[in-house]
Amino acid sequence: MKIKQSPDDFIVEELTTLTPLSDGPFGLYRLRKTGWTTPDALNLVCRRWKLPWQRLSYGGLKDRHAMTTQYFTVANGPARGINQQNILVEYLGRAAEPYDSSFIKANRFRLVVRDLRDDETNAAQAKATAIRHVGIPNYFDDQRFGSVSAAGHFIARHLVLGDFESGLKQALTSAYAFDRAEAKREKAILRQHWRDWPTCKSKLDRGNARSVIDYLVTHPDDFRGAFGRIRPELGELYLSAYQSHLWNRTLAGWIRSKVSGSSLGSIELRTGPLPVPQSVPAPLLPDWFGLNIPLPSARMTWDAEASWAPAMQSVLNAEGITLEQMKLKGLRRPYFSKGERAAVYRPEGFSLIADDDDRNFGERKLTLQFELPRGSYATMLVKCLLGTSEGLD
Repeated sequence: MKIKQSPDDFIVEELTTLTPLSDGPFGLYRLRKTGWTTPDALNLVCRRWKLPWQRLSYGGLKDRHAMTTQYFTVANGPARGINQQNILVEYLGRAAEPYDSSFIKANRFRLVVRDLRDDETNAAQAKATAIRHVGIPNYFDDQRFGSVSAAGHFIARHLVLGDFESGLKQALTSAYAFDRAEAKREKAILRQHWRDWPTCKSKLDRGNARSVIDYLVTHPDDFRGAFGRIRPELGELYLSAYQSHLWNRTLAGWIRSKVSGSSLGSIELRTGPLPVPQSVPAPLLPDWFGLNIPLPSARMTWDAEASWAPAMQSVLNAEGITLEQMKLKGLRRPYFSKGERAAVYRPEGFSLIADDDDRNFGERKLTLQFELPRGSYATMLVKCLLGTSEGLD
């Protein structure tokens, strides 16, 4: 099995409800990219246009390893674009308000999975029938958990437990697969000289890590204040990773309590296995399709009578935390977001076509097309359909 054998094997397009205006306080732009995360691509925009990050607004994160299209706004943004390094920014006009996820109608996908045997394509087609009937658990997928350490530690869990030094150290020193050379050098310095802030400062180039260390030189034990100086978009990612993990475990607990083990399959995430219903009893289907679970946070409304409450309480107990601890006192930003998420989705316009593989002689390929609600993961569909999404995450 080969996923994304060529760049055009995975295409995702954000479908927006926002129409460009001739006048307005915000510039509206279309971003097309390949090989970049959304934050990294938008940071390039900030550097090119000499903008503070706070002037940019966007609706969601798009995969690094895909050809993606999405939209963003810039307060008082210029009427120009960018075309470099697999990033194309097109100026579309003006907008009356900053862009956010509420303007995303859906995401449209086209995926090609190659180098398949006949039995694999047949099995996928059979699973597609079940997916159309039962849907797919709306878990957050591995792209959400890039900041989790190899040992499974979450930066935000350290913060919730009040250990800001451990959270800051993991954020500044943990190695990730896609670190560029400069990031690797910076992290090695910080690991070697941690708590020797003057030495760290003398060896670091200007940048976000250096500004955090500058603060620690004069406030050597204020790790809470230092964490507050991490780039805002990174702080938000760290918190959303942990919040997403707690939500996933809550949904998993609900599924295990309602669906018999013989009807459950399993998918593997880097944070552990999660159950997937292969079938759902007919009396349970209304509850299944109507289930919405709040994102765990100090600002959520607890409902002891809700069907998700026992599962969420069990997850919090296992983590050794309370919702009140998720307030992160003393930090204005970042903070855990408030909201809820549907437990299941059914892909719209879902088609699956098996054909001869034009790039791998004698093998078969599957071409998948579908639309998903904002915030849902195409890789989750692929995992449920084929048992893996390796190469897409």
